[in-house]
Amino acid sequence: MVKVGVAGYGVIGQRLADGVFLQKDMELVGIADLAPTLSIRALKEKGMPYNLYLVDGADKSKFDALGIPCQGSFADLIGKVDIMLDSSPGGVGAKNKELYEKAGVKAIFQGGEKNSVADVFFHGYANYEKGLGVNYLKLTSCNTTGLIRSVDCLDRKYGVDRVAITIIRRVADPGDYHRGLTNALQLEKAPSHQALDLMTIMPHVEATGILVHTPVTHGHIITVVAHGKGGKKITREMALEAFKNHNRIRVVCLEDGFLGNASFFRYARDLGNPRGDMYEIGLWEDSIVESGDDIMYAINIPQESVTIPETMDGIRAALKMQADSASATAETNKYLGLGKWKK
Repeated sequence: MVKVGVAGYGVIGQRLADGVFLQKDMELVGIADLAPTLSIRALKEKGMPYNLYLVDGADKSKFDALGIPCQGSFADLIGKVDIMLDSSPGGVGAKNKELYEKAGVKAIFQGGEKNSVADVFFHGYANYEKGLGVNYLKLTSCNTTGLIRSVDCLDRKYGVDRVAITIIRRVADPGDYHRGLTNALQLEKAPSHQALDLMTIMPHVEATGILVHTPVTHGHIITVVAHGKGGKKITREMALEAFKNHNRIRVVCLEDGFLGNASFFRYARDLGNPRGDMYEIGLWEDSIVESGDDIMYAINIPQESVTIPETMDGIRAALKMQADSASATAETNKYLGLGKWKK
């Protein structure tokens, strides 16, 4: 049984812990954090299903005052695991890497860290094999993760050599206040980092993109224009077939009530998914259109949870649990229940 720890129990860390807990061939040894945040307090109220360890600088007396049990230090947690999932605030993970190296423990870092923190910039479908046995992986950002899922889906089936994207990006996560209260859209200089990151993972695809920040919190929407490899035309029917066969892509229709990003969030809550999470990206069947030799479509990115499956894939790659992408993603999907809505 592979032993896993999680550093940082925030927006992503909570979901990483839950994701590991669901993997029947992995053991969540514990989580580590600095302060008794609302997330930690909620964990305590739920009966402390996960063991808590304190990072350097934490004031244990504050946890004691709230009756929150602690199992030891961050070093104690690192010493008990095969791999750490680091979802610490940006820049902290790079410092934590020194501790992982000293202990001889592998680690996977989230999208907020610089690419230089890891040996491989990783995606479970597009370059799984490059992560086999590697000590330090870094996940792509939420937008890049979902984008690559869809582009890789078409690329594997038909071949893709060029994409152009427009990202309509939520400005902050639900509950965040640090971005302020806004009533405006903000454009970033092109090309967006997601397009550049896609080319890092899939170097055979030429990508460019524009990003627009929007004053919403539940999900991003990305439009993609893809060009078939060598000029081969990908028809609407071909694209739809490929997307429907992908277990991390949920194909939906406007007429069914999936009108936008909020529809996915509400549907996830109605399903009873913890925190209203969805691991899969949504893809509107109505958005798939042909434009000359190109195919265009739109996807919804549930930014808080979309990277969790690919992180589980990263554990499988780093520890050589499965030898190839197909078998690894199939195991992850099985334990997370991905694709079950098709039955």
